[in-house]
Amino acid sequence: MLAVVRSSAAPRRLTALMIAALALVLFDPRAAYAEPGVPNPPNNLLTDTGEGNVAEADIDFVIKVKLAGLWEIPAGEMAQTRSNSNRIKKIGEDIAAQHGSLDALVEAAAKKLDVDLPDKPNKDQQGWLDEMEAAKGEEFDQIYVDRLRAAHGKIFPAIATIRTSTRNDTVRKLAQRTNQFVMTHLTLLESSGIVDFESLPTAPPPNAAATTKAASPVLQSADANGGTPSVSLPVVGVVVVVGVGVAFLLSRKLMQDPRRRRRSRNRSYQY
Repeated sequence: MLAVVRSSAAPRRLTALMIAALALVLFDPRAAYAEPGVPNPPNNLLTDTGEGNVAEADIDFVIKVKLAGLWEIPAGEMAQTRSNSNRIKKIGEDIAAQHGSLDALVEAAAKKLDVDLPDKPNKDQQGWLDEMEAAKGEEFDQIYVDRLRAAHGKIFPAIATIRTSTRNDTVRKLAQRTNQFVMTHLTLLESSGIVDFESLPTAPPPNAAATTKAASPVLQSADANGGTPSVSLPVVGVVVVVGVGVAFLLSRKLMQDPRRRRRSRNRSYQY
């Protein structure tokens, strides 16, 4: 008898859970998504022999990576003494330390490629350092975050261009590694909560003809709703699966209901 009670209670509990999941998805579509793991590119699969033609753009990229460290390391060191925010101090410490590691990579690459590296920041970078030197507290924090965020935003697309176009394997590997550092630094800077996103340059408009040809119902829905689809495909899929499961369990329970079977027999006697 006890086993029968447990058996009948299990479908009810399962049905309740599925209904709750359905309600959660309907009222909060974000629940249908899981944050994906962020993979690290497998650098060990890339060769680093210095083989392949080295273009002028490759040399310029290697120099720019070195220049980045020449001003971001002292900027991070200034954050330790000129900021009153523990968060900014930690961001500066982390970025300066990571540029130390990136410096070792770029110097090794330059030696292999016979590229002469600079030993001091360029004029613009020195100007940013002078700004920071003259500031303290919240003023320093804003200058530090804004200058570094803007600089990382400019070099980020340049890295992608070099990574996908270079013929030299050493430059290719350096670009891939640099990309990982820059992505981390962008995230660290934005975690400060004071990035002035409105001052950053906007992306160029997409080609109208290409957009029209490539448009899909989902993208059209996103455009009509200010950039966010009214119902996303993953959410619809979850709703359909949950709905079918609930309907199946409820119909099965009704079919097994003794009272339903008795009513069915009584109706058969009337015919």
